[in-house]
Amino acid sequence: MSTSPGSQSLLLIEKVLLLRSLSIFSDTPEIILAELAPLMQQKEVEQGTLIFEEGEQGDCMYIILSGEIEINKGKTMLAVLKEKEVFGELSLLDAETRSASATAKTDCLLFKIDQEPFYELIESRPEVAMGFIKILCKRLRQLNDKTALGAS
Repeated sequence: MSTSPGSQSLLLIEKVLLLRSLSIFSDTPEIILAELAPLMQQKEVEQGTLIFEEGEQGDCMYIILSGEIEINKGKTMLAVLKEKEVFGELSLLDAETRSASATAKTDCLLFKIDQEPFYELIESRPEVAMGFIKILCKRLRQLNDKTALGAS
């Protein structure tokens, strides 16, 4: 993964608007998003590139600006994520290993946020952590519903 010198970087306001559009940050005030935006590192990824592998140590999350990312657990495809979706977000909150692999299904433009500067931000801005907690609760409820449907 490399940042292409020919690609246009987004302005701070464009990054803030992108963050605001993500469900994970939808309740976070713009002033806090403006503190988070500079932590975003732009990355261009070619189709077929393995972004991270199941079982490896995670220390960052990604936001998809354009393209599609395939999430797999073993040989099972779990999801195809598209523009304005996030993946790897659990690694911002803990230092556990990745629960699935992520591969670029198409050429992609991503933003990467590393764990350490994110931790520094949530120490002073707990609202950011609250957004994550809401998303994780929603996903857990959806998983519980799927499990309950499978058991009936």
